[in-house]
Amino acid sequence: MSHVDLMAGPPPTHLPQDPAAERLAAGEAPAAVVRDLPASPFAWAALAEQARDQGADDVTLYAFARVGYHRSLDLLRRSGWKGHGPVPWEHEPNRGFLRCLALLALAARAIGETPEWERCRDFLRESSPAAYDALLGAA
Repeated sequence: MSHVDLMAGPPPTHLPQDPAAERLAAGEAPAAVVRDLPASPFAWAALAEQARDQGADDVTLYAFARVGYHRSLDLLRRSGWKGHGPVPWEHEPNRGFLRCLALLALAARAIGETPEWERCRDFLRESSPAAYDALLGAA
């Protein structure tokens, strides 16, 4: 007789390959990729990072990261995620979502939205301690 561990959490969620990742790696502009693949967490994360790196205001960064975050939630749910549980950084296709979440946390903090900063920071840490360390560890 086998036993089920009722105290175990949900299994890790592994998102499918994001076609935007290859296009971005080849040097395509994030805005062009977003136009073609608006559901792509990788594309929105790249667009938010580009905006940040080019000195865009925090509200713009917040908007790009929020869109990417919400598109990511849709993808997570379609991949079996039930609103909690691990989303490992080690699984490369998860990184678009995790980057959007970290960028949203940082932008929320920058515009003074402390409860959102704390919620997103904690969500990232709970989803993937490795992503938290890589993306917010020094924040």
